[in-house]
Amino acid sequence: QVQLVESGGGSVQAGESLRLSCAASGDIFSPSTMGWYRQAPEKERELVALIIKNGVANYPDSVKGRFTISRDDAKNMLYLQMNSLKPEDTAVYICAAFLSRTYLGQGTQVTVSS
Repeated sequence: QVQLVESGGGSVQAGESLRLSCAASGDIFSPSTMGWYRQAPEKERELVALIIKNGVANYPDSVKGRFTISRDDAKNMLYLQMNSLKPEDTAVYICAAFLSRTYLGQGTQVTVSS
């Protein structure tokens, strides 16, 4: 079992920044790939950032250049730096660890007002 706990969400104005954190724990934790999803009301879950163990990251066009994912494997932490936030970024952000199965956290709410 892997447990993922997100933190750092909140309410901000458009153009501001937030940094999300994800603390991981469990019996076995060395996922080669981790990521962040977001889930907005009445929308499909969207993968907004993916990072593999060597640090290579991928982003969809909707957040590229504004979001940065990083990991600290020594601390079992995953981060998402979100800059220049837009109202359309409003969603619950969910940490993910991809092992033999996908583990998801409970999520943290991010609300961006114009």
